Formats: sequence, structure tokens, C-alpha cells
Amino acid sequence: MYLAVIVAFLLAVIFGYFINNPLGHTRRFILRRFLNWFPLGMTYSFLYMGRYNLNVSKNALGSLMLKEEFGLIFGIGTLVYAVSFLVNGPFVDRIGGRMGILIAGFGSAAANVLLGLLTMVVLSGRLRAHLVAPYAALYGLNMYFQSYGAVSIIKVKSYWFHVRERGVFGAIFGTLISIGVYFAFDWSQAIVDFTGSIPAVFFVPAVIIALWAVVDLWAVANSPEDVGFPAFDTDDASSGQMHVHLTYLDLLKKVFASPLMLMIAAIELTSGIFRNGISQWYFVFANEVRQPGAGFFLAHWGWLLCIFGIIGGFAAGFISDKCFQSRRGPPAAMLSGLVLVLSLVMAASLRSHPVLVGASGVAIVMCSVGLTSLMSGTAATDFGGRKATATCAGIVDGFAYLGSSIQSFSIGYIATRNWQWWPFFLTPFAIIGLAIAFKIRLELPPATRRYIAEVESRKAGRLKPPVNPAFGAEGFGPFE
Repeated sequence: MYLAVIVAFLLAVIFGYFINNPLGHTRRFILRRFLNWFPLGMTYSFLYMGRYNLNVSKNALGSLMLKEEFGLIFGIGTLVYAVSFLVNGPFVDRIGGRMGILIAGFGSAAANVLLGLLTMVVLSGRLRAHLVAPYAALYGLNMYFQSYGAVSIIKVKSYWFHVRERGVFGAIFGTLISIGVYFAFDWSQAIVDFTGSIPAVFFVPAVIIALWAVVDLWAVANSPEDVGFPAFDTDDASSGQMHVHLTYLDLLKKVFASPLMLMIAAIELTSGIFRNGISQWYFVFANEVRQPGAGFFLAHWGWLLCIFGIIGGFAAGFISDKCFQSRRGPPAAMLSGLVLVLSLVMAASLRSHPVLVGASGVAIVMCSVGLTSLMSGTAATDFGGRKATATCAGIVDGFAYLGSSIQSFSIGYIATRNWQWWPFFLTPFAIIGLAIAFKIRLELPPATRRYIAEVESRKAGRLKPPVNPAFGAEGFGPFE
């Protein structure tokens, strides 16, 4: 039944994609774009399975991997992921998202095979001590290849989705993350339960990821022009600048010399703390501290995070595009404010109301997926532009995993001593995220402002719609 619900949500997302066409694209364009992002997206989802399977293996290994050891391994891996974007982001901007997702898929599959072999050695009794170094090295290698995934999918998206459509794509991006979390927790646990083999939790995702990478080799195109469509101006920060050559330093300056991009990155850092601070540690907490009446949360943790992550991603994208003219700050502020309230509720009920603790945790992850959809999946692309999308989105996403690394080291230490401080750890970061999101609430790329002004003029009858074969016969279509 639970898988059927996930499939129903995925079908609803696909249906929503096909009916959302505010720019009046041709049916051929809509279909080819679907054939582009769907396999790309499923590869990204299964990359998540090959990333968070470490959490399931920790519980299955029991006393062979202590909480502090797990925190160190995961923290080192996420730190590698974050730092890798300084190289991988500009590199993917040069080679394109198609090649980037192939590196991510085949590289992560190989790293997961190595992690499975290492786990076999540990279970054989030949490596009972000093687990941190070998696991951290291989998990770090896995996370290096994983870091190509997000920037590649967003790089390809930047050429295929107009700014006015990117809130919806941000929701799709959040859905892919959420389905990946379901694969990581529920499918990985089912693999261990069914096979009785802990190494299988690494081997099975490796095979699936590699198979999807083969599909990408056939299906994915970097841009509409690569498959015969006319040039498509997405009205982001690269509009009118596509001829400009950007050096490695130029690409990095797009982020580090921009106060706005640094604020977007700071919000994403808080999102990484929220998301992994709950999704990573509730699974350990509920396995260690008895939760009477709340066993459903542990048994179906991945499923719950998937469903509510999809809701969070779509709510954030819909509110941004439909209520705030594609401004990303207002819904980000709403979500950060909600995390603030939920973290306090969770802290107050940690020892007395297990169901409220589980529900608050799920809701915090829902908010964090919405924030990631808005910041990494959308805002970084809007303000970075197509030419610098991978660099900007990559570094912003890197800040999310810098946040994840901070929480992993910190909560691994805190939880060993007193779980009560766990939800309180999230509170100051929720306040920081709320303050920064409020500060950028009015920001839009200049090209987007011009586009909105032109559409408003057409609606008022002052301008005729342009003829652009990249769109449908009616030009830009209705403004929504």
C-alpha cells in the first residue's frame, strides 16, 4: 500500500507537470522535456538511496558502529560533498549536465560497491576497531561523486525551464529528493530484512544507479537546441549574456562576490541543518529510545519523509510562482518560521509525547525540502543564470551539506550525552534562516522583472505577443 501511495504521488507530479504550461509551449516541447528530466530525476533519487543507506547500515551494524563514529563518518562525507562543489560546479558548467550526471551515476555506483565490500570485511571480524578511517574514506569518495548529481540536474533544468516555470520545477526537484529519501530508508531497510545481508544495502543501490545512468546516456540532452528546438531564452541572469566567456574565477565570483548569493547560501546552510538534523537522527533516536505509540514513524520513516517532502516542495514552489511572482524569499521565510515553532514543540515533548515528536520531525523535514527546492533548486539558478548555474547551485547546495556536516558532528556529540538538546540545536538556525529570507523577500533577477513588466503590458493590450517558435503558436501564453 505504501509503495502505491508513492507511485500515486509521482503520477500526480507528472500530471501536474503536463498541465502546467504558463508559457504556451508546444506539446512536442513539453513531451521532450519530460523525457529529459524524468530519467535524470530518477537517477538523482536513487543517488539519495546510495547516500543515506549509510544510516540504515549503522542501525543494522549495532554496536559495531557507535553514534559518535557514525556522526564522524557522515560528517566527513558531507564535508567532502560541500567542498567538492568548488571544483565540480565550474567543471559541470563547462562539460554540461549530461556528462555530469553520468559521472555521478557510475562513480557513486562504484563507491557503493566498495562500501559493501568493506562492510563484508567488518562483519567477518577482521576489522573490529578503527572503523572511522576506512568508512570515512570510501563514504567521502561516494559523496564526491554524489556532488555531481544536484548540479547536473539543475544545470540541465536551467536551459529547459523558464524562470516563471522554475517554482514548479523546484517542486519537482523536491519530489525527487523526497522519493530518494523513501528509497534510502524504507527500501534499504527492506533489503536488509529480506536478504539478511547488511552489505546488500550498498550493492543493490549500486546496480540501480548504474542502470539509470545507462538510460541517461540515451535520454538526456543539455539544452533544447541539442535536440532540434530553437534557442530558448529563459529570462534568468544570463539573458543577453550567453556569448560572454566566464573563467573559473568569474564563476566563483558569481557567488562569493554577491551578497545576495551568499544570503541564499546561508539560508540553504540552515536547511541542511534542519533536514539532516532530523532525517538522520530521528532514525537513530527512535531506534535507541523507546517511543510507545509512535512505532509507525520508525517503521515508515522514509515513506513519511517522502510524502511530506513532496508536499513541502510543491507548496513552496506553488506559493513562490503563483503568489509572489516567482520571488523565493517570502515562502522561505514562512518555512523557516515554521521550523522555529516546530523545533520548540519537539523539544517540549521529547520525553513525554512520542507521537508529537515524530510528527514535528516529519514537518521539519517537509519545511527543509521546501527550502532546498527554493534555494538550491531555483533561486541559485535564477540569480546565477544558465552559464553559471552549476557553480551557483553547486556552491549553494554545498552550503546545505556544510550545514549537514555541522549538525552531524554536533548532534553526534550531543546525543551521546543528552538527547534533550537535540531539537534545541535547530532553533537558532531557524531564527537565522527566517531573518535572511525576510531580507531577500523582494529580490528578482532584472531579466525576470522585465519579463513580468512585458507580460503585464500585453495583458493590458499595450504590446503584441512575440512570435517565438520555442513556444506555442500563441507566443508566451497566459501569464499566471
